[in-house]
Amino acid sequence: MLAKSCPPAIDERAADALAVNGLAIDGMARVRQARAALERSGIVPAGLLRPAITESWRRCVANGLDPRRAPAPERLSEAELAAHRERHALVRQFALSEMPALHRELGANRFILAFAAPDGVLLDSLVAAPLRREVEAFGIAPGAVWCEAKLGTNALGTAIATGGRIDVRGPEHFFADHHRLSCITVPIFDPEKRLAAVLDASCDAAAYLPQARAVLALAAAQIEASLFRARHAGRRLALHGRPEFLDTAQAGLLALDDADRIIAANAPARFMLAGLPEPVGAPLAALFAPDGLAAAAGLLSDRSGRVFHCRREDGTARTRPTAPSRLTEASPPAVCEDAALRVALDLAGRAAQRGLPVLIRGETGTGKEVAARMAHRLSGRSGKFVAVNCAAIPPDLLAAELFGHAEGAFTGARRGGARGLAVEADGGTLFLDEIADLPAGVQAALLRFLDDFSVRPVGGTTSRVVDTLLLAATNADLAAAVAAGKFRADLYYRLAITEIHLPRLAERTDFGPIAIRLLAEIAPECRLDEAAIARLQRQDWPGNIRQLRNALSRLSLRGAALIDADAVGALLPEAAAAPAQSVLRDVQTRQVAAAMRETDGNISEAARRLGVSRNTIYRAMRNL
Repeated sequence: MLAKSCPPAIDERAADALAVNGLAIDGMARVRQARAALERSGIVPAGLLRPAITESWRRCVANGLDPRRAPAPERLSEAELAAHRERHALVRQFALSEMPALHRELGANRFILAFAAPDGVLLDSLVAAPLRREVEAFGIAPGAVWCEAKLGTNALGTAIATGGRIDVRGPEHFFADHHRLSCITVPIFDPEKRLAAVLDASCDAAAYLPQARAVLALAAAQIEASLFRARHAGRRLALHGRPEFLDTAQAGLLALDDADRIIAANAPARFMLAGLPEPVGAPLAALFAPDGLAAAAGLLSDRSGRVFHCRREDGTARTRPTAPSRLTEASPPAVCEDAALRVALDLAGRAAQRGLPVLIRGETGTGKEVAARMAHRLSGRSGKFVAVNCAAIPPDLLAAELFGHAEGAFTGARRGGARGLAVEADGGTLFLDEIADLPAGVQAALLRFLDDFSVRPVGGTTSRVVDTLLLAATNADLAAAVAAGKFRADLYYRLAITEIHLPRLAERTDFGPIAIRLLAEIAPECRLDEAAIARLQRQDWPGNIRQLRNALSRLSLRGAALIDADAVGALLPEAAAAPAQSVLRDVQTRQVAAAMRETDGNISEAARRLGVSRNTIYRAMRNL
């Protein structure tokens, strides 16, 4: 992968590879022209290189460096390295908690991951075992000093010199010995805006991935958020325009004193509050409207009218010194103050981090797909979240949709074939909703898939292995389906390695916050009074959160800024609601029972005869 040295000129095959991986052909030609001028006259010409690279090359020339003679990196002694690590112990602790998952996400066999102090001393590195000897001989090892003044233009040293993110691709390195590398470095700043460390990812120049920059930046942002929480372990406020981001590195963080005066603000918070007075030193009321400050809904409206979801934090620093994931602090969705549900979602997240299948059970409208998307985020995977409703695809086409098909495999097959949704989810997550509706043949195919994650298209002769996290959801009792012979026991046990249950809305202890936040998303200008919330909470809500959202949408159309109990009563009269629902449910149950008898228990046929979904059949069967 690496070479200790290589000639200044790049052969055409290497040029082609680099052109595909981040540096266009004309860019390659300009770099070669700039290097020829540099080696001929010692002058860095203008207009041939990217501005950041031009300035770096000029600093290298000013420092007396010869582009044809690269020195070896200086190495600290073991004692000196230990002292450096101790000096930067806090930021190093957070970096070490992020790096293993980050290395896997970038590709452990492709990228070398390094963490360095602000003076360029490498404190830690991660490299695949087969490459370790060569990489360390090259100089990428703990204790090596990678500063621009001595090792020329390199992403790690140049990022430290400029205090900004940078990638240095192949021949943009000042020294010819480094041309086989492409490197990306992101600085990490402490809450006082001082450079605390840098995070670097290096690979063979031909293996450069532009998207790695975003992945690295996200990890650095997570480390900065952890630093902020650790340095300001008192009272804090987290802000974001979307509630699900309050537990992420994108959240704005404000540190507060006992009088609600802001004593520190992180970069996302400053960005969100742009246009308002300097936050640090200002009372919270100077930036946010008083009504928002008093609201228990978890919402703040700033003085310019922007509305943010918010959460007060109790001051416990979320250090996660041994956590393997970079994406979360065990973060379930923001609308989740129910203790039992948080435990379930945390379990799903930890299982997803380990790549274990998760079976999500719950009634319709309880948020099964929301939980699945959360588990996908917590898994640390960079690929797609691919959702499949198994009940919405004709049974005879489901296998082809999931695993792809060859051209001509069946009547109506796509020209050229299709690679299938399992391949679409390679590197990401495949979410199978309504898993109980899988036909027997597809159940067998899915079981084979879970054995080795090998995908063979319908009608195809070759297979490919994918790296896919499998999540499944159902509102049916799969154990009962297994006992009835309608679902394979071996598949059930594979899917239910981790099984969580989402409670009905009526069973949750956080009904009030849910209603308030749903209304804020639907109509930010409206709010519920306490009596309205109590009146809503007395309803049965068989459709759970989905039904509540619909009801709140209708209430918001009445035109009143304040929704009171009378408005709720006019829409949902309690006296008539329960009996009417009960009668309707009984009638529907009897119709389903008759249809199931007529079709010998064929759920799909019964649903077609009645003109309802299979979910309706399942609900009626539970009533039976």
